Amino acid sequence: MPITKVILTEEATATTAGAASSITGATCVRLFNNQSGIVTVGINTVVGAATTNYFTMPAASIEFLQKSGTDVIWTSLAIKANKVAFTN
Repeated sequence: MPITKVILTEEATATTAGAASSITGATCVRLFNNQSGIVTVGINTVVGAATTNYFTMPAASIEFLQKSGTDVIWTSLAIKANKVAFTN
């Protein structure tokens, strides 16, 4: 079973495409939706770009997102994000 290795302390995600963050160059991000409802997550190659890929997270859910270190993310409401890695 893989073990999650926390690389950096969690931070709040940006809530606009113009403020999107790479989460310190993370290639693997642990997202925790600590909101009481659904949150939309946007992933893009550059801050503020017009085209974004989206997915939704239900309340109190955790997702692990694999991305390029330069890709940026933002969410409809601020949620918790950690730069993480997996180890055996």
